[in-house]
Formats: sequence, C-alpha cells, structure tokens
Amino acid sequence: MISRFIAGANVHANGIRQHYLRYGGAGRPLVLVPGITSPAITWGFVAEELARDFDVYVLDVRGRGLSEAGNHLDYGLDACAADIVAFVDALDLRGSLLLGHSMGARHAIRACRLAPGRFSRLALIDPPVSGPGRRPYPANLDWYVDSMALARRGAGIEALRRFTPSWTDEQIALRAEWLHTCDQAAILSSYAGFHDDDIHVDIPHLSLPTLLVAAGRGGVILDEDVEEIRALLPSIETCRVADAGHMIPWDDLPGFLAAVRPFLTA
Repeated sequence: MISRFIAGANVHANGIRQHYLRYGGAGRPLVLVPGITSPAITWGFVAEELARDFDVYVLDVRGRGLSEAGNHLDYGLDACAADIVAFVDALDLRGSLLLGHSMGARHAIRACRLAPGRFSRLALIDPPVSGPGRRPYPANLDWYVDSMALARRGAGIEALRRFTPSWTDEQIALRAEWLHTCDQAAILSSYAGFHDDDIHVDIPHLSLPTLLVAAGRGGVILDEDVEEIRALLPSIETCRVADAGHMIPWDDLPGFLAAVRPFLTA
C-alpha cells in the first residue's frame, strides 16, 4: 500500500511547541487526539485509513511524542483542551472534524465547550466516564507506570507483550519505540484528572453533531453510562464495537472504521 503520510511538523500554539503528523492532504480536515500514552505515530495506521477521505492531523498531546514536555507545563484538562483550540487556530483549521480517543476524547469535549463553533463534528471514542463521585477508571495506574519504566530502560517486544497481549508484534514494537517519550508527570496528571475532572458537566453544552463510540469490552463505558450521556445530550449518536477492548482500532480496525466513517462523512 502506498502511504498517505505527508510530513511531521511543529507549530507554536497555546504557548508551547505542538508536534503533529499529517496524512492525506485532501478533503475536509480531521484533527485526531490520542489517549494517555499514545504518541501520534502510534495512530498512524488509523490515520492512513482515514486519510482516504480526510486531511488528517494527528496530535502529539503535550508531554507525549515530540511535543513540548517538562515540569514547567500544566498537564490539566483545561490546558490540553486549549491546546486543541489553539492548534486549529494556528493552522487555520476552523470547522474541522474532531476525533478523540480515551483521554483525547475528554480533551475534545472540553475543547468544544471552550470554543463553540470551532469544529463541525465530534467523534468520541471510549472516553473515560470516571470523575468525582463516580466509579474509578478501570485501568490501574501501575499498568502505565510499569510499562513506561520498562520502555525507558529500552525494553523490547517480549518485555512489553504482557501489557498488550492481543496486539501484533508490529504494534507492540511501535509502542516499545515511542512509549519512553511519555512524560511521567503528564501521565500521572492525566490519570488523576480521570477521577478529579467532571466531563459530564460539559456534555449538555455541546452544540455540534456528536458521536459516541464505546468498546464492547474493557468496562470503560457501560450501558448505563451510554443512557446517562444520551439524557445529557439527546442528539448524540451512539454505537458499540462489540469485539473490541478500549483500544478499539487495535482490536477491530474494520469495526472502528465502520463506526466512525458514516458519521464523519455525513
């Protein structure tokens, strides 16, 4: 297959250096915001597929990949949401589609509330629904900390396989190559935010077409969570990719694309 990758680049937005990867180059712009320990490059195989229809920009969230990192940065929800808004403003991508996975979906929700009108459609992929007074996020913090520690020591496929046993060797190898770029302070802050930040207060304020895609496995979004979100935003579209865990495209890429493509191309 001929790659649709165009280039990686940096932009100064919201006071920091933000790195991104661009795929496709034609069609409506689509900004993709990955999850807590997923540098942009790890979403390359998804971006290649979406770039058949869209001009795809995959962000390195601050503290991950090649974007700015360090103890001087605020890794909280509001700062990361403001990064997304500043990014689209800096590249003149207003009106773009916005897709966020897990933590990235929480950032996307807050970004759309902070800047109504910046985006035309919003796809939320298995966002953690934990928060104050709610059940905890089902993934243990040690899963992230231990895998990052191994990656910083140069661990390869076999050492990291136990963390993602269902992934292919190629997928684990890419994670092994890039996981060390995740700043531990960023990960600790984001994980704490899963439990301290309430995204449900933002959902009723979403004024653009919105899709919620839940994984069939993993326990991040239960049926009762879907019903609560529907009550908060009756216009939301929802679907579930039955044969996938939280990392939906890794488990079932065709199922993921079947869930998001009709919505994004509408």
